[in-house]
Amino acid sequence: MNPRLTLATAARVLRQVRRDRRTLALLIVMPIVLMGLLAWIYVDSPLFDRVGPVLVTIFPFVIMFVVTSVATLRERTSGTLERLLTTPLGKGDLVVGYALAFGLLAVVQGTVVTTITVWFFGLEVAGALAWLVLVVVGSGVLGTVLGLFASAFASTEFQAVQLMPATVLPQFLLCGLLVPRDQLPRTLELVSDVLPLSYVVDAANAVAGSAEPAGDLGLPLLVIAIWIAVALVLGSLTLRRRTP
Repeated sequence: MNPRLTLATAARVLRQVRRDRRTLALLIVMPIVLMGLLAWIYVDSPLFDRVGPVLVTIFPFVIMFVVTSVATLRERTSGTLERLLTTPLGKGDLVVGYALAFGLLAVVQGTVVTTITVWFFGLEVAGALAWLVLVVVGSGVLGTVLGLFASAFASTEFQAVQLMPATVLPQFLLCGLLVPRDQLPRTLELVSDVLPLSYVVDAANAVAGSAEPAGDLGLPLLVIAIWIAVALVLGSLTLRRRTP
């Protein structure tokens, strides 16, 4: 990997996203709209404070997964990726560059969405706002790298979108939002123990339930970081120059 080429790739992706207002709206505005709708549904109900911390982390995960997988596939189907890889740019430079660009967008997304949800929509969590922002950003970055990896298995943008329910919905059912993971059937509990979204939910619950969540965040954040690293490696190894 060449740091200069990696940063150049990240800068190119950011310029492309800046010119795409629909993508920017999907990344920044849509999570705010969804959390606002949730707050409206649960107005004057304690359920918003119960499910809000988890959903404010899950929504960026899903959106970043979809946007990144489609954007990467578009590079491949348009021939851009094949042309780029005839230059000194390596697969690792491309994947990490994309991860840096969308990771920066995830930082902006997570900060804006979490701040508005807490200050404007009235979500209450026991932990500091900064901890919740950290978890939301980690969730967005995780969605980004999993989207990069998943794009290798799609041939069209429609197939990339189809990968979202196939990848995310099983995790949504097993992550502990609907039923605590320790109350799942033993086989499903073991499956949930290796799914990354389970640890995003664990981290969100730690921030929501404790004024000093640092001790409870260690394991979830470590597992999320491991998943991010593994997905980046696998994304580099499975990246194809073009779609047959």
